Amino acid sequence: MGELSARMREAVIEAKVGVREMREALARTQAELAAESQQLADAERRGRLAAEIQDKETVEVAERFAARHRERVAVMERKLAAQKDELVLAERELAEMQSQLELAVKGRGPGGGGTRSVEEAWREVQSAGGARPGTDVQDELLKSDLERQRRDAQADRQLEELKKKMKKD
Repeated sequence: MGELSARMREAVIEAKVGVREMREALARTQAELAAESQQLADAERRGRLAAEIQDKETVEVAERFAARHRERVAVMERKLAAQKDELVLAERELAEMQSQLELAVKGRGPGGGGTRSVEEAWREVQSAGGARPGTDVQDELLKSDLERQRRDAQADRQLEELKKKMKKD
């Protein structure tokens, strides 16, 4: 493999690591958002219960806590959206880099000229810690976990909204 192809391979490996770290950060933010959302729901529930027994002091404290948690939830939701956007960009760049590496190894792209097979190049990338798209079980598990967490959070929000609506009626 030529020098340029070798550098491209290293760049792909670094990009894979970066994407994996972004996915982990996204999962952490989702967990933090879920915890903060739960604290918000708890504070709102405590406020409602205190209002039912006409405990003004507890109602005021609960309202302050709810406002604080509501603000944190809003910030974390924006952070999560930004992380998702950043991950999409990084994944797109990684896919482009992998395509360029594949072309280079075949001898048709920048740094090409080698006669080695694509399979050999992928074996090298995998042995260096990278993964061929569609074959990394950990990535697939992480994607399904993230999707499940997203659906769970959405279901929780819908349930809370339905509970609020039912209490108003």
